[in-house]
Amino acid sequence: MMLRIKIVLTIPLLSFLSILSFLSARAQKLNKNDKVTVANLATHVQYLADPKLEGRRMGTPGDKAASDYIISELSKAGLRPKGDNNGWAQNFTIDQGRVLSDDTWFSVNDKPLVPFKEYFPLDFSASGQVSGSPAIALQESGVPWFLDLKDLMEGRPQRSDLPAIIRTRAAACAKKGATALILYNSSKLSDHLAFDPRDKPEAAVIPIVYITAAAKRKYLKDESASVDIRIKVGFAESQRTGHNVVGWIDNGAASTVIIGAHYDGSGHGEDSSVVSPGANDTASGVAGMIELARLLAASKLRNNNYLFIAFSGSELESAGSAWFVQHPVTDLKKVNYMINMDMIGRLNDTTHALTVAGFGTSPAWAPVCNGIRDKKYISPRNINTGGTAGDQLAFYRASIPVLTFTTGLQTENHGPVDNADKINYPGELQVLKFIYSVIEGANSRGRATFTATTDNQPLPGTP
Repeated sequence: MMLRIKIVLTIPLLSFLSILSFLSARAQKLNKNDKVTVANLATHVQYLADPKLEGRRMGTPGDKAASDYIISELSKAGLRPKGDNNGWAQNFTIDQGRVLSDDTWFSVNDKPLVPFKEYFPLDFSASGQVSGSPAIALQESGVPWFLDLKDLMEGRPQRSDLPAIIRTRAAACAKKGATALILYNSSKLSDHLAFDPRDKPEAAVIPIVYITAAAKRKYLKDESASVDIRIKVGFAESQRTGHNVVGWIDNGAASTVIIGAHYDGSGHGEDSSVVSPGANDTASGVAGMIELARLLAASKLRNNNYLFIAFSGSELESAGSAWFVQHPVTDLKKVNYMINMDMIGRLNDTTHALTVAGFGTSPAWAPVCNGIRDKKYISPRNINTGGTAGDQLAFYRASIPVLTFTTGLQTENHGPVDNADKINYPGELQVLKFIYSVIEGANSRGRATFTATTDNQPLPGTP
């Protein structure tokens, strides 16, 4: 039975009142429908950026709570599920490399050392279990041997050469009877050794374990004394599961428009000691996607079907969008174009700058974008390239025209202050209106022709 984790969040009264005050100060000229959209955007971002979701890192309870919320909102908008087995989710896994198996240990005189704090196996260590009573100063057959890296580093080898030198030395020690090799570094030079979970090299002939300088002083101070050593090294494969959320507006059309945004965030844990709420990066894009789904479901724009995808795994090399393109739930040959939204919540009220990347991926974009009349609140900055990093990249590589919309990078992205109160909600409304106008302008133009671009135009940096 699958354990379902439910996180219930409410917008605090103070936050809600601040939203109302914010809207009244900046949105007096909005009509009733626009005010509904702005309030909805605020609600979505407030939920997704709530600290209780802990940054929505893929595979965490916060990530699951976010996907459940998106499913609920797309369902309310009238979309149908289009994921695996007629459900909302399209599941995928990411190979996270190797981890130490649970029964890996290293003890000195029956005192267990803490992995990765006091010791770690090298990633090319052999698996296996050994024991013995060696002394650092002696090298006897049938027991683990010690090796001071200072002796190897006196010749000042290049950093990249040291692992190969250690591997060669381990093989030589094994021929002389060493059952394992325990490394330490008494020099002041950094050896830069670490366990790399992504690396899966050919295993050495014996286990190789690195002990830190502090642990060496604590457990192996007397180099002439024999100590009881017990070592077991084992590795396990690590995988992480992600879930794209896929919703469908079926207009019975011959072509389909894909509209996407990613909902996973950087979270914390192995990547950071602090949590990034991810209000602009990435909740603003998801909030915009949800509202576009609601607006298009009620619209008369029926010349295309609309497939909405909330991607997971974007913070892990855009794994979710890459998986979708490799395992599409709709015929990619019938996809008209793809729109990606990321960091659309910080429109500058002075410049109104909106970056439109992928402008050169189809000759259709110039007449469509230039034909938008109402640009009072938006100043588009067109970037030709479609090959920048992001969830649109996999579609661009599949020869599908793309457009990516962003209000610009911010210094606090992936930081603890990317909060919901920094989002310009009326500004995001104007961004959505511009994107809706693009979709509206393309509605009667037929299929957009794909054009490859020269990918030498970076997106604008921090304003």
